[in-house]
Amino acid sequence: MHYSDLLKCFVRFAMNPSLEARFEKYCDTVVATLMHADREQPARWYIKGLMLPGERKSVEPMAARVQPHNVRSAHQSMHHLAAKAPWSDEAMLSAVAAAVLPELVRDELPVHWIVDDTGFPKKGKHSVGVARQYCGQTGKQDNCRVAVSLSIATALGSLPVGYRLYLPREWTDDAERCAKAGVPDEVGFATKPALAMRQIEAALAAGYPRGVVLADAAYGFLMLERVSGRKKTPLDSKRLPYPPASARAGLGPMQRHEPTSIATCRFRLARAITRTLLQCPCCGCRRIERY
Repeated sequence: MHYSDLLKCFVRFAMNPSLEARFEKYCDTVVATLMHADREQPARWYIKGLMLPGERKSVEPMAARVQPHNVRSAHQSMHHLAAKAPWSDEAMLSAVAAAVLPELVRDELPVHWIVDDTGFPKKGKHSVGVARQYCGQTGKQDNCRVAVSLSIATALGSLPVGYRLYLPREWTDDAERCAKAGVPDEVGFATKPALAMRQIEAALAAGYPRGVVLADAAYGFLMLERVSGRKKTPLDSKRLPYPPASARAGLGPMQRHEPTSIATCRFRLARAITRTLLQCPCCGCRRIERY
């Protein structure tokens, strides 16, 4: 889940009577976390660009949509905000969570904490965190960046409350490369499950509504700890519930997806249909067990 999903989620749950008023309320919530008045206008343009129709959500095409008569200046301001201006994404996520969660989490609705990572295909090798690694969008090893997220979800929707870029060792072991890309000196290597646990701990400290923690097999496998001779997850010490399958994911072999051809799917579907028939629909004879 990306920040654009967070923006859409907030607009959906803001309760002002008009769309314009709801949007302005959202913008007020965001710009209050940016720590400088000069960032207010480019932030509003940036948010508007994310919300408006348009396939490309990079800075330049968004600037052309929100400020068609002043594209160059808007582009510079928005790019500075996104790439260079110091502001806290954690503070922004926290502010949005404070506004959205009361509407998202109701007493009668079950709550889930969803741990996941998202891969973003990327060309080149200079963008922070880019490396050849598994990318969920392409379903294979690819040149991409990966972000780990924690989202709180109910039947009404989901909201990211934690979001962190994963830096592979080939980045963290290369101080010169990190410095050139602007990675802070204090940022070191952390596995994806370690990033997820930090986000869970931060969510607990913030007092967010607790829920069942859901994660795929990779996280269930890597988050296991051996304590007192038995398998135990860090979630046990946090008193957070989780499905038993998540804890047992590391006890057996990892399941890999095997691609299936269209011909195989067609054959399996025909076999399944045939097994439900008592007689041939064409000639009326009794079913023949040929499949």
